[in-house]
Amino acid sequence: MVTSKTIGNGILRALIITAGALLLLYILFLIQPVIYFLFISLIVSMIGSPIVNFLEKKLKFNHIVAVLVTMIFFILLLAGFIMMFVPLIISQSENLSLLDTGKLQTDLTELVDKLKTYFSDHNIDAENMLKESNLASKLNLNFIPNFLNTILGTLGNIGMAIGSIIFITFFFLKDKKLFTINAKKILPEGHESKIINSFRKINHLLSRYFIGLIGQVTILFILYLIVLLIFGVENAFIIAFITALLNIIPYIGPLIATVLVAVLTMLGHMDPESQGEMLSTTLYVLIGYSVAQIIDNNVTTPLIFSNSVNSHPLEIFIVILASGFLFGVLGMIIAVPLYTIIKVVAKEFFPQNPVVKVLTRGI
Repeated sequence: MVTSKTIGNGILRALIITAGALLLLYILFLIQPVIYFLFISLIVSMIGSPIVNFLEKKLKFNHIVAVLVTMIFFILLLAGFIMMFVPLIISQSENLSLLDTGKLQTDLTELVDKLKTYFSDHNIDAENMLKESNLASKLNLNFIPNFLNTILGTLGNIGMAIGSIIFITFFFLKDKKLFTINAKKILPEGHESKIINSFRKINHLLSRYFIGLIGQVTILFILYLIVLLIFGVENAFIIAFITALLNIIPYIGPLIATVLVAVLTMLGHMDPESQGEMLSTTLYVLIGYSVAQIIDNNVTTPLIFSNSVNSHPLEIFIVILASGFLFGVLGMIIAVPLYTIIKVVAKEFFPQNPVVKVLTRGI
């Protein structure tokens, strides 16, 4: 018989569970940078693990040496990626130096003269208006040091993030067996097989996802490179690689890539001989990029997201959108892998739940 005490205890238990869940979510929100570092390190270690195994089994390297060689390889890869920006920055700086500042100054002078003539013809005392508006006192140049501090702070955060990820990844690779043994010791009895099955499925699905993602970036890189080479854009290889890599960021990445390629194309036509072709070339490049993105959106992306992680495109869109609102750009990047992990774990532990059944069909 259900009594008021039983109902009260049930309500109290539900409130405690809800409060605990909300507290956990709040804590996770506060430490989200740490979660990002751990998650990215886990992905890098998953990529590095086959390299370590190859060095140990085929080349007979010591485990520590194999891990160190793998980490050096990743660091060199990162350094090479960063160094790719150097020739691009140098060339764009040279393009800016070709800007005809004399002509620009003449154009500005003519514009000022035309404005003076206009104000004079319409009996407008522009000088007096400026004095009355007290515009100079309203100009706040404090944003300059704030802007510089923001840049320095961002660079410091990026450096800390890279250092943290390298450090965590090293220990993930070095102590992989130790982590596995300790994990088995603390696994609750009766759930060991479920957790191990979850890890296997997660590893399988995420491997497919990241292979698909690499394939997507590669296809876009080839398409972008073809477009840039056809229209003779400088540093085509570097620009194509960077803009293709930006597509890792769902939905926002292609927009950033489009703006970036437009700016870099225009900067590449700053010399007097090619300034006349600046707008037309930029327009053609943007059309080419749009075609490449249409191919990606309608062919590549659905295949990767739907087949690799067995999720409906609308389902993926909602998850990415929600992650973006909650955790920003990084949340959008890790949304699909994290959602896949949650689905796999949910299916192992709550296979009879009707919602879980619908969402995990095919996993």
